[in-house]
Amino acid sequence: MGKTRQNPIVGDAPAEEMPSRLEPMLAKNGRIPESDSDDWVYEIKWDGIRALGYANRGSWCMLSRRLEDVTHRYPELAPIAEQLADRSAILDGEVVAFDDQGRPRFQLIQSRMGLTSRGMIRARVRQQPVDYVIFDLLHLDGHCVRELPYIRRRELLEELALEGPRWRTPRHRHGGGASLLEAARDQGLEGIVAKRCDSPYRPGKRTGEWIKERVWRRQEFVIGGYIPGEGRRSNRVGSLLVGYYDRRASELGSGEAQALHLAGGVGSGLTEELIDELTRELGRRRRPDSPFDVGAPSGPKARYAVWCEPELVCEVNWTEWTNEGTLRQPAFKGMRDDKDPREIVREM
Repeated sequence: MGKTRQNPIVGDAPAEEMPSRLEPMLAKNGRIPESDSDDWVYEIKWDGIRALGYANRGSWCMLSRRLEDVTHRYPELAPIAEQLADRSAILDGEVVAFDDQGRPRFQLIQSRMGLTSRGMIRARVRQQPVDYVIFDLLHLDGHCVRELPYIRRRELLEELALEGPRWRTPRHRHGGGASLLEAARDQGLEGIVAKRCDSPYRPGKRTGEWIKERVWRRQEFVIGGYIPGEGRRSNRVGSLLVGYYDRRASELGSGEAQALHLAGGVGSGLTEELIDELTRELGRRRRPDSPFDVGAPSGPKARYAVWCEPELVCEVNWTEWTNEGTLRQPAFKGMRDDKDPREIVREM
């Protein structure tokens, strides 16, 4: 960064060259603040794929949470840079697919993930377009704004007036977190996020300055194998065996190891098309023994378990944890290629 200089737009934000790779700030899972303090603002938690957008004088690039370049996957979002014209900015937001009622649905974005063929991408854009929901600003016109309070960054973001055919800057709410959470529940949304008004942007960090509370219990899990199905599914996936690590890889010290815990089997929510795809992908990762360090599948077909390297991540809904530490009434929601398996832990 260069020396701090005054700018009529960003005030005391220091000058800097535009960074090329930043990790998004993360929210902790928990309960939103009970009081309607002026210290917090509340936003809808969007059910999509996190991505940072880099606009630089007409050029556009998008990086996933894992710093993968996903610009080509979402060509309908590139005109954002045209709206910004000769300005430079780094935006934080969520790539979202909306259903017919205008509700974000992660299942709908599945068809847009992992595509490389330009022809297939163009076809999917027509079938299932996506939107970019923008909620933070990290860099603006040659200045680092990450140290500015969140509420000031939002003001700068809103002054950009980023509203277009496939992108938007939704409003946030001062106070009323409990009522917003209830509204999210009534509308079938994923949940809400509380953010401290004075919080700086901390790339790659998960702090208590941002707190997410989901309407339903939901998180990512690592796939470590599957139990074959019955009948026509006897040689294919019947239920996925999923788990979580006791600690994130980023939290380990030198020489320490992770332990992978089995969370149970997930069979509900799997379509025939997805079963075929998962059977192929898990077959490529097959291994002779269980990757789980803690726990083993139970039931009459447990001895037929097919094991695989824990390299794939899926998202699951469930009602509660059992006393045995497994998921009750789990339902598969979708695959996640934007999450590092080694960072998946049990969310409390």
